[in-house]
Amino acid sequence: MSKLVPVTVLLVLGIIEAIGGLYLEDKRTKNDFTIEVLSLVTLPTLIQPGIFLFVLWVMGTGFPGLEDYYIGLSFWWHLLAFLILDDMTQYWWHRLSHINSTMWKLHRPHHVVEEMGVLVTYRNALLYYALMPGIWLSAVLIYLGMGYVYLFYLPVKLTIILLAHSETKWDRFLYRYKILSPLAWVVERTISTPSTHFAHHGLTAEDGISHPNGNFGNMLFIWDVIFGTAKITRQYPTRFGAWNQHKEPWYVQLFFPLIKSKEPTSELHSLTTKQGYDPSVDFKEFTR
Repeated sequence: MSKLVPVTVLLVLGIIEAIGGLYLEDKRTKNDFTIEVLSLVTLPTLIQPGIFLFVLWVMGTGFPGLEDYYIGLSFWWHLLAFLILDDMTQYWWHRLSHINSTMWKLHRPHHVVEEMGVLVTYRNALLYYALMPGIWLSAVLIYLGMGYVYLFYLPVKLTIILLAHSETKWDRFLYRYKILSPLAWVVERTISTPSTHFAHHGLTAEDGISHPNGNFGNMLFIWDVIFGTAKITRQYPTRFGAWNQHKEPWYVQLFFPLIKSKEPTSELHSLTTKQGYDPSVDFKEFTR
């Protein structure tokens, strides 16, 4: 039941985007669809359940006295625990993936796509999620007695993230009417919106809108505000992607580094390949 809401949101947004012609353009290939569908399916059916079962087994075996230890705390303490140990740690995990060259290669599939849409939401290498601290810590919190709150927290988080990637650009409504300006000011500083997250996916900051090295928030955008990585423009980039558009097969992008690219010029040729993401290098160097 907890996942029924985001699944419904995904289907509705996907249908709206398809009717609008998003998936008929040349920018999204069969290879892209394969990556997106497989990553979308494996995360909730294999990776997350696998981590949860393993953590619950370890906790039950090694720390049986801690089961439901914090079940008596209020709803708000439980919620705060998930916001910090799941959503905030995911902010830092995401930020690290734009700084560390090895981490970037696991996150790269999320950025090489040249258009936005709900199918982009979870396209990352499988190890990107398998190693994500927030999933492991969420399992610990559930063991400690916070599972009931997680049933409400997770669908809200997934829905916000899906909406932030959606080509429906629902936040335009907030910017259109002056009377809604105070609400827009609060919303865009609290949660991720298409405007702020599209800026993160923009190809280059040279357009004055894109912010590839910031706007890392997943559910909450307020982490970017607090930690100084926020950029709010209320506009949307027209070009998306990453500077290195080498099109590796879906199995290389999903299973790297277990499967590496055979192309020496590819970022995914090896863990030590130096063509990876470097936020200190100006985009101009790759367009000369």
